[in-house]
Amino acid sequence: MKTWLKLRSFALVRRAMPLAARLSRPLTMGVRAMIFDDTGRICLIRHSYVPGWHMPGGGVEPGETLYQALAREMHEETGLALEENPSVFAVYLNEAMARRDHVALYIVRSYRLTDYRPSRLEVLEQGFFAADALPEGTTGPTRRRIAEVLAQSEPAPLW
Repeated sequence: MKTWLKLRSFALVRRAMPLAARLSRPLTMGVRAMIFDDTGRICLIRHSYVPGWHMPGGGVEPGETLYQALAREMHEETGLALEENPSVFAVYLNEAMARRDHVALYIVRSYRLTDYRPSRLEVLEQGFFAADALPEGTTGPTRRRIAEVLAQSEPAPLW
């Protein structure tokens, strides 16, 4: 009887380990959109809850694909809607957020303006800026990603 109980306990622990690992060390995903206008300027936004200028984007919700998250975040933060599937430039590890946080950077060139206006509770400002005239306060990671894309250089592994 004791042997059966030990084997049963071991089997339960073995099945619980992956769940415990996921709960204690969850993998998180985010998306960012490098949106270009017809003149090559890049869309940046300034949030109310974090300093600096960033590319639009955010977290991937449960049950959502990367593309769905990109379309949702882009629309919520800019009022722009995707018209064609964008290309993925790179996937980065974002250690500033967590050791298991990753960000997929998409290049967006085909979109349309909708009637939707972003909430002022989330987005304070937005605009399109030339790469050589980015607004003061543009974050380091945003500047590095722009430089990588424009130079078509090998992306860094870290956001």
